[in-house]
Amino acid sequence: MSVSAQHQPIAWLLLVFTLPTAKASERVGVWRKLQRYGAVSLPASGYVLPNNSMNQERFEWLAASIRSSKGQAAVAHVCSFDELRNEQIEHMFNEARTREYQVLEKELKKLAKPPNRDKSEPGISRLKKRLQQILEIDFFGAPIRARIEEAVQRLESDEVKEKAREGKKNPKDYVGRTWITRPQPGIDRVSSAWLILRYIDSHAKFAFDQDPRLHPDAIPFDMFTAGGFGHVGNDCTFETLVKSFSIRDSRLSLIAQAVHDADLADEHFGRTEALGIDRILDGWNKQWVANEEVLRRGIEMIEGLYNGIR
Repeated sequence: MSVSAQHQPIAWLLLVFTLPTAKASERVGVWRKLQRYGAVSLPASGYVLPNNSMNQERFEWLAASIRSSKGQAAVAHVCSFDELRNEQIEHMFNEARTREYQVLEKELKKLAKPPNRDKSEPGISRLKKRLQQILEIDFFGAPIRARIEEAVQRLESDEVKEKAREGKKNPKDYVGRTWITRPQPGIDRVSSAWLILRYIDSHAKFAFDQDPRLHPDAIPFDMFTAGGFGHVGNDCTFETLVKSFSIRDSRLSLIAQAVHDADLADEHFGRTEALGIDRILDGWNKQWVANEEVLRRGIEMIEGLYNGIR
């Protein structure tokens, strides 16, 4: 096999190497890294990856590792292979990724069956991680990719809905409690506190701390920890509270949309009413206004927004 490297854009990176026969474990290690990088094996010799800075760094480090194991390795920039058109090599990559997607698809179908529902949360996380790993090396967009992404999203959405149905809360169980959140509250936490006071417990107390474990009797909200109330799926904490307590109010729905767009900055609902409040809260926090005072002022603004939103 010959390669060409003149007067053409450099399309490929080629790794060729040898290792002593006694280095069996090192050979397995190299093979595993090549699999993880998404490299494909050429019919004649060597492994190939699309030419980009990340792949070059990976091949160079792998070549250095091979040499340190008393092997020989070289990384070449290649424009084309005389026995393989670029389209054929791209097809080889797509075939390799398709096989990996198909393995993932089988696991998705198995997890979606009813007997596995009770243990689907860690399973979904594992499969999402695996999907991300494949996506990172799906250099040419295998045709099956969109179907697998949709299947993962559908399974995750079903799980969120199932948890929401099972997680309906009774406000009476939350009366007389202290709620804890992180210091320097922003739009999601301030509006959530307003919601708690208005719909759940008008005498609720609020504490601020980075570690909810120091307040074992308090209810965490919008904290980076398990338990309590926080972001679920694409919902901010305010939306999670509304759904968890089955609160029905048309103006509240508009507030939820405005808070979502201000907190997540994804323009999902196209509402801008809470953006200014979020900026003001941020300004007060930068002035080191006390957390309790920021919360008090913010709650008054949310109450005003509630009465004025259309």
